[in-house]
Amino acid sequence: MSERWLVEATEDGGARLAPLGEDGRPAGPVRTEPDLAAAVRARPDAARWVWRSTAEVYPRLLAAGVRVERCYDIEDAEQLLLGHEGRSGEPRSAAAAFARLRRRPVPADPPQRAAVPGAQSSLFEPGPAPLPFDALLEVYAEQVRRHDAAGHPGRMRLLTAAESAGMLVAAEMNRAGLPWRADVHRRLLDDMLGERYGGVGEPRRLAELAEEVSAAFGRRVRPDLPADVLRAFAQAGITVKSTRRWELERVDHPAVAPLVAYKKLYRIWTAHGWGWLQDWVREGRFRPGYLPGGTVSGRWTTNGGGALQIPRIIRRAVVADPGWRLVVADADQMEPRVLAAISRDPGLMEVAGDPGDLYARLSDRAFSGDRDQAKIALLGAVYGQTSGDGLKNLAALRRRFPLAVAYVDDAARAGEEGRLVRTWLGRTSPCAVGAEEAEEAGLPQEPAAAAREGGGVPGYTSSDARARGRFTRNFVVQGSAADWALLMLAALRRSLAGMAAELVFFQHDEVIVHCPADEAPEVAAAIGAAGDTAGRIAFGETPVRFPFTTATVECYADAK
Repeated sequence: MSERWLVEATEDGGARLAPLGEDGRPAGPVRTEPDLAAAVRARPDAARWVWRSTAEVYPRLLAAGVRVERCYDIEDAEQLLLGHEGRSGEPRSAAAAFARLRRRPVPADPPQRAAVPGAQSSLFEPGPAPLPFDALLEVYAEQVRRHDAAGHPGRMRLLTAAESAGMLVAAEMNRAGLPWRADVHRRLLDDMLGERYGGVGEPRRLAELAEEVSAAFGRRVRPDLPADVLRAFAQAGITVKSTRRWELERVDHPAVAPLVAYKKLYRIWTAHGWGWLQDWVREGRFRPGYLPGGTVSGRWTTNGGGALQIPRIIRRAVVADPGWRLVVADADQMEPRVLAAISRDPGLMEVAGDPGDLYARLSDRAFSGDRDQAKIALLGAVYGQTSGDGLKNLAALRRRFPLAVAYVDDAARAGEEGRLVRTWLGRTSPCAVGAEEAEEAGLPQEPAAAAREGGGVPGYTSSDARARGRFTRNFVVQGSAADWALLMLAALRRSLAGMAAELVFFQHDEVIVHCPADEAPEVAAAIGAAGDTAGRIAFGETPVRFPFTTATVECYADAK
């Protein structure tokens, strides 16, 4: 039995498949079988399934009760390889990869489908027409060669395997869904927002707060229109640059309190109100459509529903099934620990080798016991706060942890010079970043075509270069943390196999497992072990620990 099989679903529900050799080429004849799930189920010894897209194939298998242990996602691998080769932004479909291989015109990627609110998964929608099977085999064999040609082939293969494992986790979480009590959610909305007038217009409490804002200004003001609010402040002789809460709260004016309250409730009403509940919650579950690697740093996004920004008050509606529990785990101070591991700084690795409070230990070493100052200093080094007090803090860090500071300094310099910057495993920040990443770093969005390594970025000013340097300074840490998280999810998924427990939520450094109450202690232990396993696999044998703060609760809001 071959360790790897390439499989493609056919339009009639069947499958074409072939065993693969070490070089990625067929190790036997191509076969056609009438049922995809039966074809996979009949090969339990297959160590890894290779397919064009996990999002297109795996939901069909899950619906038939078939779960696979490992996969290789060709289109996701293509995106990672393109980035590594300095070609971020080029089409990543299998059809595009085949066209490049044959030096033919490269087709654009099909538009990403939006999630269907309340549906079990948008992944069940029909996908693009598949390539001829022989073409898919050629693309995979070429990807095997490209992995071998990477600067660190072993790391790059590990990254691709980890992200493919993340695709399996995402599909399984989309199918399981996050437990959600619609009745609790409705009560929360009624208590916070008041009655709805015929189901249209603002609910009572928002209307009352809007009246208070208008009364404070002495004229009619729409609190939901920032431009109207800014004009009202200007007419009152007060200059504010935005309606962000932190800026408003510095202003001494009677409109501020009702305006801040309005903005908070308005966001809940529009993002998680009655309409959201009707659209997104079905049969006691919320299924948002997780998208692994949704940003260039490798962090996940979702295809709808705002799953990664659930307000604390709305978490009261996330309740375990009767007799079950939610095991909620947060990775403790993950990014500083990752910096210790990737920089190989002996002093910082020693600090991060303690599963306790990293910032407290850091303060004892370099900041005379001032924990807050130690935290500001380390995060400032990662995020680029290098002026004022930040410069003084950075100097203190550099004296005690020179390799750690040099690591992020080098990444920032490479970013400023328009060079490619990589995570520990090889995920690459392009020379031009997307809107979300650009906004995070203060960098204007540029055309998708990226400059090759060693080249500049056309059109970038010196301030743009500095902004990109701030982005890449953080990217090497945040992106390596995202790579670690993928390996943690893969290890946890393996540990949960055979249990009733199911992964139901993940964001950045937090994971939730829904399990029978008697499995909760074993699940909590498995999460902790998965963190250490991921650290060892990703970064090798280092003293660095990756602990979690774990809570076993019936309601998500009670976890923290």
